[in-house]
Amino acid sequence: MKKVTAFFVCIAMVCEANASTDSTVYWKPIVANKIADKYVSAELETFTGLLNDHIYINLNKRLLQIDSAILLSGFLHRPGSQVWIGEHVGKFLFSATKTYVYTHDERIKALLDAMVRRYIPTQLPDGYIGTYLPKDYWTEWDVWAHKYAIIGLLNYYSITGYAPALETAKKAANLICRTFGTAPGQLDLNKAGDHVGLAPGSILEPMVDLYRYTGDTRYLAFSKYILANWETTTGPKILANLRKYGNVTTVGDAKAYEMLSCFVGILKYYKLTGDTTYFGLLKAAWQDIVDKRLYITGTASVGEVFTPDHQLPADNSVHMGEGCVTVTWIQFNEQLLKITGELKYAEEMEKAVYNHLFAAENPETGCVSYYTALQGAKPYRCDQGFSCCLSSIPRGISMIPSLIWGKINNQFTVLMYEPGSVKENIVADDGSKLLLQLKAETSFPKDGAVTYTVTPSKAKRFSLNFRIPSWAVNYRVSINGGVQDYTPADELNINRVWQANDKVEVMFDLPLQIVPGGLSYPGSIAFKRGPQVLAVDSVLNVGHEKALPISYTIGTQYPVTDVAGQLPNYWVGKQAYSVTFGEGATKQDLILVPFADAGQSASPLQVWVPFKLATTAKRE
Repeated sequence: MKKVTAFFVCIAMVCEANASTDSTVYWKPIVANKIADKYVSAELETFTGLLNDHIYINLNKRLLQIDSAILLSGFLHRPGSQVWIGEHVGKFLFSATKTYVYTHDERIKALLDAMVRRYIPTQLPDGYIGTYLPKDYWTEWDVWAHKYAIIGLLNYYSITGYAPALETAKKAANLICRTFGTAPGQLDLNKAGDHVGLAPGSILEPMVDLYRYTGDTRYLAFSKYILANWETTTGPKILANLRKYGNVTTVGDAKAYEMLSCFVGILKYYKLTGDTTYFGLLKAAWQDIVDKRLYITGTASVGEVFTPDHQLPADNSVHMGEGCVTVTWIQFNEQLLKITGELKYAEEMEKAVYNHLFAAENPETGCVSYYTALQGAKPYRCDQGFSCCLSSIPRGISMIPSLIWGKINNQFTVLMYEPGSVKENIVADDGSKLLLQLKAETSFPKDGAVTYTVTPSKAKRFSLNFRIPSWAVNYRVSINGGVQDYTPADELNINRVWQANDKVEVMFDLPLQIVPGGLSYPGSIAFKRGPQVLAVDSVLNVGHEKALPISYTIGTQYPVTDVAGQLPNYWVGKQAYSVTFGEGATKQDLILVPFADAGQSASPLQVWVPFKLATTAKRE
């Protein structure tokens, strides 16, 4: 539970080839971005609440259950049993690395080390580290798997300095650079995979990262080739179609996961070079997704593609809410937050994390669902190597520690209201350097009261900022018992002389909010409380279908009663709320639980609940 306790930079060139595996060391890129991050996550932190619980569920019930023999089988005995099996090792390295940095759990470090040392020798002398036979090289998901190989190896290298990991990544990238391009004998990258070049072109992200780690200009040149090649007759025309239509469904074949992966790479390229060609278009693409294609649980896609405007069917038959889309949507928002410091991106990450990300991993078993519908049973699977999402969901959960709090424009900012503690170096208004310690105590999201203990190393004036979520009703703050006035906005900035053990109390109400069903569910409503979407789980509401539709009065504020004490002993989760609809013969009591917890017993659930308008007088 204790995170890294010391950090320092060690440039790879001056480290031993087989560097220390002490993860208190970060091997950082040697090429600086031209666009510095406005948001920088905190490094020294611990959590004790809901998010921490899910990190450890992911660690113990998913990542530590990984069988390296299954993930490595396609490399040790080519070809692999599935055309996409090559991506899973790289995804595991990403998840396990980030989880180890937070947990310091030696079990995951041992599994991680063993995986790397068995994985690297599977690379062929020319740099190939895929799972295909030579006659099938560079088809289907071959370049895609090399992308994840480089991403995973770079993540591992970043905390260990293990030189063979970096060398393996370079050899794989060098092979890609030799194979694809516009010179005689080179292949067209757009044709080396599915989805009109979106899948193979998403290797842009690790090419940018590898350039930053090595300074080798081949990777920068190849990144420029990818961007140009997208706009040719064989490519997805990201630039041309976003300029012309401003609509993500017109890009390539609208495949959401692969497109968002390309978007993440483009944003990293923008930070590296300062080239603004795509930046405004990607912000418009983000707005297009939020306004027209995003589910209330923070995911997108039906049948793995972005949907037409406002068409958001939500049952299992349409294959909605691909887990990979959820995770890559979080990554896209994280990059936008880093670049701009705008808190609307943190709001979208919060929505996705508390709802669709957690809903896709069963808290009881650690099994993962490929698609996670809002209506019906969640189709969890416990096997490995089956689908992209069974490896992607753990990636998303492993990212959580970087999303909670950090510095925006060098001012410490709280993004999510979780209990825990953090230490961060900051700069006071007078330019002096301080160590800030912040401790948060709360039972959020069960209630809306958070107490922060602020302890700077010296009494100094500096700013402490708090994101004000759109869902927070009656948001209020006091400092050492005195009420703090503020102008309504998406952020509260408190600039004062802070003393050791100053207390900041943040309070907000969490009423039950009713969400209309829109075009896809016009006769239904959904329920939210704070950032969480709630659901009706049939195992907790036996026979509730007989009383549907519920009797609902528009504009009524329905009170909820905490009934967590009535949850079954086997239930994983601490939230349950009872709400009463209708009166007399139409009276219906529903038990609502977070969508993230619902369906863990393979029971059908409903987020969208049918209703009929009540004829009784409106409640006060």
